[in-house]
Amino acid sequence: MNLTDYVRQISREDFGKEFRHQAYWNHRLTTTGGRFFPKDGHLDFNPRYYEADLVLFRKIVRHELCHYHLYFEKKGYRHKDRDFKELLKAVDGVRYAPPLPAFDTVDYLYRCQQCAQVYPRKRRVNTAKYRCGKCRGLLVSIDKRNQSLG
Repeated sequence: MNLTDYVRQISREDFGKEFRHQAYWNHRLTTTGGRFFPKDGHLDFNPRYYEADLVLFRKIVRHELCHYHLYFEKKGYRHKDRDFKELLKAVDGVRYAPPLPAFDTVDYLYRCQQCAQVYPRKRRVNTAKYRCGKCRGLLVSIDKRNQSLG
């Protein structure tokens, strides 16, 4: 079953209404579970929530379907509206998606030659230009996979 069919099934089961648009995976979403686009009616979902917890993902789908159905019924579809809050509570959707565990985003490690201070970084550092923040010593790049932080 693809994502759009899954959303249609939840819409029929939990709302008794048809979902007539498309649902897509959006791998660029990081802190949100899903999005509703009123302009064309489609829904975007974060696949990491689906992989992490299927029960939570179903509640996120309900949340986005609340926006969807209320918008097309010309009722209050925004988070602050009473219609939205009541429908969300009635279908047992989540108000906010809880944060997912973060990925290990450290790609580069640098160590000071004088004081051995370690600097984990996402981006490469120009060691000819930058120095240690503690002692102004020279920084050297260390291999993240083979060195320990201690």
